[in-house]
Amino acid sequence: MKPIYEPKGKAKEYGDLAVNIYTGCPHRCIYCFAPLVKHCNREKFHSVVEPRKNIVETVKRQLDKEQITGKMIHLCFTTDPYVAEIDTTPTRKIIKAIKASGNNVQILTKGGKLAERDFDLLDKNDWFGISISGRTYTVYKMHDNKGTDMFEPNAAPFHERLPTLENAYKQGIKTWVSCEPVLNTDYIYNLIKGKWDIDLFRIGKLNYSGIDPKLKEIHDGIDWAAFGAECERLCKKLNRNYYIKDSLREIMEGIK
Repeated sequence: MKPIYEPKGKAKEYGDLAVNIYTGCPHRCIYCFAPLVKHCNREKFHSVVEPRKNIVETVKRQLDKEQITGKMIHLCFTTDPYVAEIDTTPTRKIIKAIKASGNNVQILTKGGKLAERDFDLLDKNDWFGISISGRTYTVYKMHDNKGTDMFEPNAAPFHERLPTLENAYKQGIKTWVSCEPVLNTDYIYNLIKGKWDIDLFRIGKLNYSGIDPKLKEIHDGIDWAAFGAECERLCKKLNRNYYIKDSLREIMEGIK
């Protein structure tokens, strides 16, 4: 299978092409859809994480053979390009290859400061993004006996992700936030109203709520049409650049 592929379905909203660099993701987010999409064991997906075989070489080969250029290539959908538990130099090498071939990258991560290592490779035509669910407001009520975050146990905390995003902005890199899945609406409202320099908000909802009973409880307790309308109102009022994802837009407009 070619490592650079054209996203389908909901993923198509994010960009022209994408690459998944690693075999899994150790963040262990309970809402993670990747094991379902990949039809693999959830425990194996979160515990066996390594670069895909010959991923750097095959990406370079495909870029050259297919003369891929002028595209926005997303890193990554079914994994995170920056995880502390493994060597992520393949991410840096792939970014170099993408840029050298005349393309740009759109990064999405929960990896925190580790991503700053590669900011020197990015410019004003690239996008650096973080995922924000808003779960900080619920973690105090919903935690395990050890007090760890049940929703994103191994991901970098929000107080690390947001300053990393700010540093990207200061270096002239375009910044974005993926507000999906949404676990707490107030946090997202406050983020839109906040001080952070964010070039684009991509706002969605909580999908795949059937993965865990806690997620279904949160999903069923949110008026998604009202949430989407309030996000849109705030973005317009504050001149925030935003995009409402199709799954949320359909609810807002009563499309079944």
